[in-house]
Amino acid sequence: MEIKPLALFMCHIKNFAMKRSIIFLVFAFISATSFAQIKIADVTLPSTFKAGETELKYNGGGIRKKWFMDVYVAGLYLKAASKDGNAIAQANEPQNMRIAIISSLVTSERFIESTKEGFQKSTGGKTQPIQDKIDKFLKIFLKEPIVKGDVYDLTYIPNEGVKVYKNNKLADVVQGLDFKQALFGIWLGNNPADEKLKSGLLGAK
Repeated sequence: MEIKPLALFMCHIKNFAMKRSIIFLVFAFISATSFAQIKIADVTLPSTFKAGETELKYNGGGIRKKWFMDVYVAGLYLKAASKDGNAIAQANEPQNMRIAIISSLVTSERFIESTKEGFQKSTGGKTQPIQDKIDKFLKIFLKEPIVKGDVYDLTYIPNEGVKVYKNNKLADVVQGLDFKQALFGIWLGNNPADEKLKSGLLGAK
């Protein structure tokens, strides 16, 4: 059967349109995948995080520096975007702080000492009411040595407490809103461990 020139032309047009649609869909998928993750200092952070039954969204992140060194990357996940550090720290709602160790100089002992200083600052030196909870939290980091590449998730869920995950494995749970407020206050309070990191966690570019 002879194919008429017009029919052949229309067939080429349809094939071309189909190819363009496929190419567009491929690029759209690649773009969506790229924007679904955030990269800070070679650490890839997801755009969302599941805290129990609640899906949290990435609020901001940055690098913790100490003694002019990059120590870890932190990312904050909330139900809704916020730039109010104190309100976030005080809130009794699902939240997550991800910490990815990026320096081989970080040890369990150094991390613990730095975190102790953070609790002193976030509580204004009044750690006694929650000292037992702080001690329980710090002991988690002695169970296994901290090494470069380790990822910790500090996931707060109301009525359950702060669930501490190391490399996606539950390490322990520390109960109490008071402890959660002091813990998140380390990064988000009036006297944070790192002002620039706090700014990043609150979404500053």
